[in-house]
Amino acid sequence: MNPDSSALRPTAASISSESSDLELLTALAAGQVHALGILYDRYAKLVYSLAFKILENSEEAEDITQDVFLTLWRRNTYNPSRGSLSSFLTTMTRSRAIDKLRSKGARLRVIQRLQGIVRTEPSSTTPLEQASVGERAQLIRDALAQLSETERQVLEIAYYEGLSQSEIAKRLNIPLGTVKTRSRQGLLKLRQTLQDYI
Repeated sequence: MNPDSSALRPTAASISSESSDLELLTALAAGQVHALGILYDRYAKLVYSLAFKILENSEEAEDITQDVFLTLWRRNTYNPSRGSLSSFLTTMTRSRAIDKLRSKGARLRVIQRLQGIVRTEPSSTTPLEQASVGERAQLIRDALAQLSETERQVLEIAYYEGLSQSEIAKRLNIPLGTVKTRSRQGLLKLRQTLQDYI
């Protein structure tokens, strides 16, 4: 007679803060969400500290921390033979934080190029130079007019008020993911419209 395989699984009662990482991950894979809470208590400070060190932004570090633990829960790709769980979480955190920095850098470069288009030079006094500045400003207005109202609103708040995406989400009372999507789509449209000028 085959033994019942469920008897080999850790039960919710047997999982505690004293359980090993591997026991907790096994319990998590078996659907015991309580195990995630223990792992979070054990490693959240490590993950948050590293994310904050890279991003220098507490809200973005919190976003990364949540993302790392949600990923561990939904798609556990940790392999114990390749190192400790702390090393795995550190690697994932570093990767996510660097991706966020790259994404922010790309957005910043587009905004800086747009600023360069509309920036007026102090010595722009000739009619030809004034016409050129006016023409560039009109190009920007036309490009912004092609965005949806929601995309334009997010970009204008980021550009004119300097708010982070998390701050914009709070201001507009919408999910952070929605802000990220609108910002990304708006910047892509601006880049396409103005590709000959930036």
